[in-house]
Amino acid sequence: MLLLLGVALAGLAVVYALSMWLAPARSTPEAEPFSGGCPPYQHAFSRFHVRWYPITMIFLAFDMEMLFMYPWVTVVSEIGVAAVVEMFLFLGILFAGVLYAAREGAFRWT
Repeated sequence: MLLLLGVALAGLAVVYALSMWLAPARSTPEAEPFSGGCPPYQHAFSRFHVRWYPITMIFLAFDMEMLFMYPWVTVVSEIGVAAVVEMFLFLGILFAGVLYAAREGAFRWT
């Protein structure tokens, strides 16, 4: 087992060294027009303002909701009332999260 681990680590080291040797020289990417042809306002590696993170979390919560809702629609007729109750419980928890975010000011932009 130790021999196999050693072979795997050696192979990993060889592949890593080979990629470092064959890779082109890194340089800072230049800002070029994108989307509608307008020049970008800031560099691509710049940081986002902290107020975007709560909005991102809310978006991910509703994205997860849709992830669970699509399979639910296909089996709700087979399972019946229990599936409807479980989905409304799940949506209630998400709605409680949105109310909490609104109370904490996640939707205020000033």
